[in-house]
Amino acid sequence: MDPSTTSIPKNEILDAPLHEIGFEISEISPQKISGHFLVTEKCCNPFEVLHGGVSALIAESLASMGAHVASEFQRVAGVHLSIHHLKSANLGEIVYTEAKPLNVGKSIHVWEVNLWKSENSSNLGNTRILISTSRVNVKTNMVVPEKVKDAAVNLKKYAKL
Repeated sequence: MDPSTTSIPKNEILDAPLHEIGFEISEISPQKISGHFLVTEKCCNPFEVLHGGVSALIAESLASMGAHVASEFQRVAGVHLSIHHLKSANLGEIVYTEAKPLNVGKSIHVWEVNLWKSENSSNLGNTRILISTSRVNVKTNMVVPEKVKDAAVNLKKYAKL
């Protein structure tokens, strides 16, 4: 299926689980993946706070997507995720994300993924409040099975190289 002729949104094509929670991808490049989402009931725990598992899902998804682009669209797989939850994001708040590579090796990439919210303060303007920070190790340079040989087609269309 050609992504330029389909009516499926870019975010759903690139990562269906992220799309399900309303995540919007803003930038895709080998140096940075960024986006944002509104904290809704779909991504909250029973206390109407962003679920930690959703933060982990976002971290691994963005790091994997970034490693895929940075490795020239080789097959990748997350092998380790470490996440620190620092503050909460409540129902109705907007969360911003950014993933950047810390190390791009031949077979292992290390990415840092930060999630934050913005606080309006009349004296200071917009202040970033860090919600979580993650390190994700991603295995690259893997053999691509024949049945999914075209898996990188959609990401190549949207990546800024």
